[in-house]
Amino acid sequence: MTSRGKLVLAATPIGNLADASPRLCELLATADVIAAEDTRKAFNLMSGLGISSHAQVLSHFEANEAGRLPQLLSLLHDGKTVAVISDAGMPTVSDPGFRLVSAAAEAGIDITVVPGPSAVTTALALSGLPTDRFTFEGFLARKSGERTSQLQELLTEKRTMVFFESGHRIQETIDDMAKVFGAERRAAICRELTKTYEEVIRGTLQELAIRCETELLGEITVVVAGSSVDAELNAEELAADLLARGMVGKSVVAHLVSNLGMSKRDAFDLVVRLKPEK
Repeated sequence: MTSRGKLVLAATPIGNLADASPRLCELLATADVIAAEDTRKAFNLMSGLGISSHAQVLSHFEANEAGRLPQLLSLLHDGKTVAVISDAGMPTVSDPGFRLVSAAAEAGIDITVVPGPSAVTTALALSGLPTDRFTFEGFLARKSGERTSQLQELLTEKRTMVFFESGHRIQETIDDMAKVFGAERRAAICRELTKTYEEVIRGTLQELAIRCETELLGEITVVVAGSSVDAELNAEELAADLLARGMVGKSVVAHLVSNLGMSKRDAFDLVVRLKPEK
């Protein structure tokens, strides 16, 4: 009977190699298998850290994650130590790994973590916005219409929100945020965290939109203040505000039901009454 191995989720530096922990270095040097989001970056990381590894390095990215699952589970069942790393930060957080963790847990395989750098908490700490409660939203949709719908669902979210975004879409995303959340909502763009040209831009969404007119390159994390809408705001005022911001009637109904506890019928009737005729 074979012994079960161990699955180790390991956080890698988000920019500065000096942030690699001794535990990460030890794991990469001793693991039997390294499941890497990008094998080339994995080899570059180990080279940069001066690590000599005997591990079998396997690609483990979004497109092949499901197909790679049986092989990795088989290796774990054979008693191997499998380290999972992403290109930067913690695996499973907007990166591959969730399917493997879920399957390994169901199979009773030992799972542990080598903690380390995180763009989410680093940006949150640097933003100057409330950190006591926050929500991580990852990457928004690439198409403006879908992205706007996602933002509208977050319009009354009171917790600080953290997003990932690419440099070539940041201007469109900030513009959409300003339209949905309001131009005066406070936010921060955190760029190239822990790297030589780290930059944190704080201000209103309107001010950030102006700043984004100049190209921003690199890895970007956006932190946006939560809504300050009074929880006791009555249904008519809330519905009118949401409609004025351009939210579609169906979404307004959903907001009234989930945030004020209204019945779907009452919410629908209110939106119909308030919605301007075309």
